[in-house]
Amino acid sequence: MSTSVSTLDRSTPDRILQRLDWQVIRRLDGLLQGDYRSLFYGYGVDFADLREYQPEDDIRYIDWNVTARMNTPYVRQYVEDREVTAWFLLDLSPSVDFGTTLTQNLKRTMLIDFVTTLARLLTRHGNRIGALFYDGLTPRIARAIPARGGRLQVLRLVNDLLKQPRLARAPFTNLTPLLTGALHAIKTRSLVFIISDFISAPGWERPLSLINQRHEVLAVRLWDPREVELPDIGAIFVEDAETGEQLYVDTHDRKFRARFAEAARRREAALQEAFKQAGVDALSLSTDDDLVRAIVRFAAQRRQRRK
Repeated sequence: MSTSVSTLDRSTPDRILQRLDWQVIRRLDGLLQGDYRSLFYGYGVDFADLREYQPEDDIRYIDWNVTARMNTPYVRQYVEDREVTAWFLLDLSPSVDFGTTLTQNLKRTMLIDFVTTLARLLTRHGNRIGALFYDGLTPRIARAIPARGGRLQVLRLVNDLLKQPRLARAPFTNLTPLLTGALHAIKTRSLVFIISDFISAPGWERPLSLINQRHEVLAVRLWDPREVELPDIGAIFVEDAETGEQLYVDTHDRKFRARFAEAARRREAALQEAFKQAGVDALSLSTDDDLVRAIVRFAAQRRQRRK
């Protein structure tokens, strides 16, 4: 799945939703077998009982430990809440407008497609969605969309995302105001998606941990391949997407490319450690990823952790 920036700019919310319904959501329905709970398993689903397996039961709910002890198949039964409230915490700072792949995808493009897909999956099962926008320019949430259900709510969210101004310059992003703002804004237990490239000043780790104590939190980290490995293309100017600071570098220099890659590995290790310490599952979403495969991979990882 790829969408060019120019195509996205010309799209309307209806067209984006229609495209994703055909290209992404239908494929997810087949691959996840309609079981979207595998993505949000920790929220709204409580273990109720065990009973012997019946021929029509889903084999994914077999409790293998009990089956081994009883020498006959047993399945777990769950009680699912009728309604989930999901919130999208969206980092729309200038660094999400970076992208260098052949498909010309920006991180913002992937953000819009991912949010639209998940919002559609949730609302068509009767759940409510809301969103908090953060642009990195001011130390507060830039826009809040109250949680509601239905297809119109998805279209409103996409419309607001398309209209969100793209800032040419901003101070270095600090995700702390977005996370602390969410702590105050989200009153009841919810499913919270934090979607960002997590290029931020330090200090956001503690509010992330506090949010995870109150809600089920899924972090979606946006990244581009050129942020972790530079190609050998000679002498170039590189520009900070947020501050506008420019630096002249020689990518022919193998030692420089190696230092760049090592710094990226250290950032990645620190980020994964922060997610681990906060107890938050994280989906890594690249600008050249196939969105369906990325979501299915993430669902499989979450199922594996819960075995």
